[in-house]
Amino acid sequence: MTYSLGVDIGGTKIATVVVDAEGTICSRVELASDTTDKETMFSCVVRSVENALKEAQITIKEIVGMGVGVPGKVDREHGIAIFQNNLPWANFPVIKRLRDYFRLENIVIDNDVDMAAFAEWKASGSKKEQTFVYLTISTGIACTIIHQGAFFNGTGFAGEVGLLPVVSKGSPTGVERFEQAVAGPAMARYGAALFNEPLFTTKDLFEKYHAGNEQAITYIHDVANSFAHGIYSIICMVDPHEIVLGGGVMNYNPFLLELIQSKLKDYLIPEQEHILPHIYMSQLKGDNGVVGAGLRAIANQ
Repeated sequence: MTYSLGVDIGGTKIATVVVDAEGTICSRVELASDTTDKETMFSCVVRSVENALKEAQITIKEIVGMGVGVPGKVDREHGIAIFQNNLPWANFPVIKRLRDYFRLENIVIDNDVDMAAFAEWKASGSKKEQTFVYLTISTGIACTIIHQGAFFNGTGFAGEVGLLPVVSKGSPTGVERFEQAVAGPAMARYGAALFNEPLFTTKDLFEKYHAGNEQAITYIHDVANSFAHGIYSIICMVDPHEIVLGGGVMNYNPFLLELIQSKLKDYLIPEQEHILPHIYMSQLKGDNGVVGAGLRAIANQ
């Protein structure tokens, strides 16, 4: 049996799994991140990996590789975490440090969204010659493009669709950057102002929507329109065969898919309407980042 390790490193927690070649999780552990300094944070990662191996009852010698997903900008070739706004790892050589510690050569690093996208791409069964897009809508907004079986990275900053301008009724100008308009924190801020509740959350907004609150319903329809506008920009740029939507906002509110599709139809010209039935929800939900990291290690053998 082929096993690998997948590690998803964030500012709040570290998730680590042992997976097989099919992406089946054999063990999964989570550990709180300690971002006091770079060495303390690295120790948390090491402990998370060791705990996952212990839970799976296997040794590092039985592992064919390790995939590591981190937020922000990474140097894939040299294994360096260049910049993460929630980790104390500016230009940190995380792959060298992990290789030295675990005596494991096959360790790969990538942006966490790319790792999640790889898992969703594998799960979708998308053909290698096709163009696949994974869009995550959560605390932030970003996307990954896999074209003909390879990641499209540009000079390293491709996929940062959170910076795209989209229509937004929550903005005084009617236009706002995608992430500032409809990422989770943005919706919470707008809801707090709309309902005059300072501690308002995104969850509260959707609860009001389902309870039939007219203001919440109107706003969620505006949100769906902003989503559709952002997705339409992606469609115009790369004309993908499939789009998968993930991240916390989508995973906890799957009803948004149908609403987004209905808004998107107003933007599409007839030659683009083929995409509508090929926009899907994430299959792996919150596990896609760690599973994708583990699968990348296997693919890198």
